[in-house]
Amino acid sequence: MTNQTVLSGSEAVEIAGPVLAVDLDGTLIASDMLHETFWASLSQDWSTLFTAPLALTKGRAALKSALQDKGKVQVDALPYNQVVIDYIKSWRDRGNQVVLVTASDQRIADQIGTHIGLFDAIYGSDGDVNLKGGNKANFLEQKYGANGFAYMGDSGADLAVWGKAAKAITVNASDSIRGKVDKLGCDAEHLTTNGVSRKAYLKALRPHQWLKNILVFLPMIAAHNFALGTVTNSLLAFVSFCLIASSVYVVNDLLDLKADRAHPRKRERPFASGAIPVSHGPWMACGLLFGGFFLAAWTNLAFLGVMLIYFSITTAYSITLKRKLIIDVCTLAGLYTIRIITGGVATGIVLSVWLLAFSIFLFFSLAAVKRQAELVDSAKRGKLSASGRGYHVDDLPVMTQMAVASGYLSVLVLALYLNSPTVVSLYAWPVVLWGICPILLYWISRVIMMTHRGHMHDDPIVFAARDRNSQVCFLLVAALALGGAVL
Repeated sequence: MTNQTVLSGSEAVEIAGPVLAVDLDGTLIASDMLHETFWASLSQDWSTLFTAPLALTKGRAALKSALQDKGKVQVDALPYNQVVIDYIKSWRDRGNQVVLVTASDQRIADQIGTHIGLFDAIYGSDGDVNLKGGNKANFLEQKYGANGFAYMGDSGADLAVWGKAAKAITVNASDSIRGKVDKLGCDAEHLTTNGVSRKAYLKALRPHQWLKNILVFLPMIAAHNFALGTVTNSLLAFVSFCLIASSVYVVNDLLDLKADRAHPRKRERPFASGAIPVSHGPWMACGLLFGGFFLAAWTNLAFLGVMLIYFSITTAYSITLKRKLIIDVCTLAGLYTIRIITGGVATGIVLSVWLLAFSIFLFFSLAAVKRQAELVDSAKRGKLSASGRGYHVDDLPVMTQMAVASGYLSVLVLALYLNSPTVVSLYAWPVVLWGICPILLYWISRVIMMTHRGHMHDDPIVFAARDRNSQVCFLLVAALALGGAVL
């Protein structure tokens, strides 16, 4: 095959010979560029929530153009469908022509087409005409004639195009769409790549992060109040927190698509890798959020109010606060502490000032460890800053000092609490509780040292749950607390 010059949009010329027209969204990539550019835009500017609907009043093509202006997507990191790429190469090897025809904005289509380097022409929406469904079918028919092209697509919107094609190639299409394509009478071929698994959806919820929500039981345990109503409300609070927190994790993953795809481990997350279509994310988040708030309202209205505050803060964190120097660490510490507060609100247990002070210092330390781990990872990869954060690698010593100082202060607060009248009234042998202090000092010091050596998971809580030494420390602390209560 002779080399062809890749042309785009209105500059493209008709190419002689058999032509394979390839769709972009859901076909060439396991994603949708409308959703990709929306989340990329929102991650940069929260006003996208208001400007996007205004742009949509002028049509979908205008919306795609407006989002492309603000939401820059890194095309080389998109989840490309290797089966489709191999099919395109095979088509070209037989001396045939291939063009990219997509409803996505022309500018992003050009970037993707140039990156792939397999297309003889690239056609996309121009801000006025949305090149989808009937518009795409009419465009290809005018360009190559009825039955003058083969078309590769994935959705029901492509049925109009397949109806005018000489050959229909479906990619991961549903059984219903495949049946409709087979009835069109044209030559049909159905391609299937790795489908979306239930495990991918479960992974997107980050169930391992639910471990943090055990903190809602702390007020009940600290007050030694195990009445049926208290236990029931604590369980409802736990489930509610898990659902709402998972909805925020989904939104956070959508906002962090660019940063996650640039990370050696986070790029395997379901949305970043294409294991789950980005378009499914909003529906997942809404469903989880509704379920979580329903359970919160069922528990009591005060608890619902606190959960609304939690959701507002954590959403602000996902959109902007996580990029703010120090503010992000303070916010993370506050979100941990809110879990304890919600446990008290759900059960009606009045929280001790000592407990709140201890949690603030301890979780500020763990939040600093989280940033410390990211900076250590960035330094190992030769990057000057943590992707999507407000820190530079040179900040690593300061961040480490913050983690150490705050962690040790939490132990000091615990020691002062153990000398208070409250402990005497709650525990039969309070002197046993003093053994918790050296264990906590050891654990904090070890976590920071492991982070310094680059062995820390992205989240210290998850690390602690999987680390044998941390598990032993937890069991010893639990044994000492139980011993102090019953001896």
